[in-house]
Amino acid sequence: MEKQLEALEKSFCEELKHTGKAEDIEPMRVKYLGRKGALTSILRQMGSLSPEERPRIGALSNKLKNFMEQALAGRLEELQRASQAGGIDVTLPGRAPRRGGVHIINTVISELQDIFLGLGFTVASGPEVEDDYHNFEALNIPEHHPARDMQDTFYFDKGILLRTHTSPVQIRVMEKSGLPVRIIAPGKVYRCDSDVTHTPMFHQIEGLVVDEGVSLAHLRSQLHHFVERFFERKLGIRFRPSYFPFTEPSAEVDIECVFCSGQGCRVCKNTGWLEIAGCGMVHPNVLGNVNIDPERYTGYAFGMGIERLAMLRYGVNDLRLFFENDLRFLRQFEAS
Repeated sequence: MEKQLEALEKSFCEELKHTGKAEDIEPMRVKYLGRKGALTSILRQMGSLSPEERPRIGALSNKLKNFMEQALAGRLEELQRASQAGGIDVTLPGRAPRRGGVHIINTVISELQDIFLGLGFTVASGPEVEDDYHNFEALNIPEHHPARDMQDTFYFDKGILLRTHTSPVQIRVMEKSGLPVRIIAPGKVYRCDSDVTHTPMFHQIEGLVVDEGVSLAHLRSQLHHFVERFFERKLGIRFRPSYFPFTEPSAEVDIECVFCSGQGCRVCKNTGWLEIAGCGMVHPNVLGNVNIDPERYTGYAFGMGIERLAMLRYGVNDLRLFFENDLRFLRQFEAS
């Protein structure tokens, strides 16, 4: 029996060495260690042994059994690791790479531009790092003017700053272009502010029209057309008197609440109206600063926060969500 055990061990080691798949280990275990396996068949011959030989053969049999069990377990682990490291399970379903999409703010900017291009405007741009003159003084906001405190400006040295609105683009266009002027200026602006409705960087779109005979009625007509195109429904619009240094007269633009249709709700604080923009007739001082005769030419200007428009259109209650890069939030707008 001792020679049978030695032959069995040799046969087992040879077969185990050539085992190449994890699923072959269990059949080997049954073949050698199962109830009808090779080792069990040898052990059934123990009754023919003398009382002196039985303990020795029993010890050799247990040693061989433990060896086989450990060898099978080790080989199984080795084959599983190799399969996970380099193998490919061709039966698994394929995983298509997820495609990226246009950010919702860029989508809204494109829609705004399309609407105003259809109204005869052209798109203008300018530097985000501005000088004090174009950002403030040329817009009738001289040094120590209280309106500067409203801007919460990021300053660099020597009168250089991050622009607080896109109005400097209007000044640069009027300085270099001939009349008439009919532009929109979308872009990033910067202010020291951060809460659910403000971020240090956000986007504005401003518009400017300068020509002979331009009136407040033209401004209201253009904004009403824009509002109904953007929100894709009939909406009321109203002007409320306000103050901006670069326009006179000035107004805040309210629209009929897009959530309750003017009936009054939590979003509009039961007024039925939502503020979306500021506007007015270009101040004569601003026209004079760019050598345009305010006795002959008039103009209007307006400005809107693009994130504000997106929040109203899509029912978003925290502006910061647009910039936190949470894919669960952004993927809601992939089809937009």
